[in-house]
Amino acid sequence: MPIYEYHCNGCGHDFEYLVLGGSEPHQCPACKADTVCRLMSTCGFVSKGQGGETVGKSAGTSSCAGCSATSCAGCGS
Repeated sequence: MPIYEYHCNGCGHDFEYLVLGGSEPHQCPACKADTVCRLMSTCGFVSKGQGGETVGKSAGTSSCAGCSATSCAGCGS
């Protein structure tokens, strides 16, 4: 059962929603507007960083804007 990301065009709120049996959200949980749309998400994965710590991140990107490290352990954040 996938978890999708949604955006409310009314108030700008981004939220996640567990889709059970194809039932997508019809309203924004913040403002109750019916102007939600599904966002394109990146795939996430968990890997082992230096020293064996578990690092979760989106595929192909670091978690810090402008950071070229492959994990937060690489830049100290």
